[in-house]
Amino acid sequence: MIRIGLVDFDTSHVIAFTERLNHINVPASEYVAGARVVAGCPGDSLMMPERIPPYAKQLANYGIRLVSKPEELLGDIDAVMIESQQGARHLMRSKPFLEAGLPTFVDKPFAETVAQADAMIRLAARCHAPLMSCSALRYAPEVIDAVQKTRELGPIIGADVWTTATLHPGNPGLLHYGIHGVEMLYTLLGAGCARVRCTSTADADLVVGSWRDGRNGTVRGIRKGAPGFGFVAHYEKGRYTASVEGSAYYREMLRTIVGMFTTKRPPYDVRVSREIIAFISAARRSAASGGGPRSL
Repeated sequence: MIRIGLVDFDTSHVIAFTERLNHINVPASEYVAGARVVAGCPGDSLMMPERIPPYAKQLANYGIRLVSKPEELLGDIDAVMIESQQGARHLMRSKPFLEAGLPTFVDKPFAETVAQADAMIRLAARCHAPLMSCSALRYAPEVIDAVQKTRELGPIIGADVWTTATLHPGNPGLLHYGIHGVEMLYTLLGAGCARVRCTSTADADLVVGSWRDGRNGTVRGIRKGAPGFGFVAHYEKGRYTASVEGSAYYREMLRTIVGMFTTKRPPYDVRVSREIIAFISAARRSAASGGGPRSL
């Protein structure tokens, strides 16, 4: 049984993940086998510090051992999940665990900047530490179904995604919530975006990405009107439209994470996560310049 430690408790993910991994307060259909959360560091937060005390209390009631410093988890865990909401904290928080060679999951956003993402990737490679980062929306059943439809409809030649895109200064631009939509786009189209154009208003973002192989993908970030997540995937022989419903993506993502913790093999190249940060950074630069194209 893989022993997992959690770092930073300013997100509801620490509760949602623990309940599924430790089989607490969720239906049996949501259980994830092979690993358990055994300890955690509540930490602090520049974004939502008010969440930490109630989440720490709830996890303590679940039997999770709490420590005051992340480094105190070393020796008692086999893998770690960095759960800070703020991407800028992830390099600092992951560093002791990557240096120890532990399999490390970094919740979205992977980092705030490409430079921070590169530093984590280099450290993981030097210390032979498996490293993974993603949004749970990558594993939404509807998105997985769309990828599998290539067997009957041929390659995906483009995709249009919509996503809730709530803003927070702690995670600039699409990093905070719009990253869910970018993650879906990358699951559908794969890596290889060359340039981005973004028009941004108080109510919405419209991002157009141009891939090096000639494909295009769009992300509409929603801040006014009905929220939610969904997409249209365009294939050589048709199209598929879906809204993402429910929360099965947590279960499916956790199964993949546990697989990585067990085999020590990430499910895909972490440089895809780096490119997602580059995409969002380019979109922010484009919006600031009035919507002109910006390269990744």
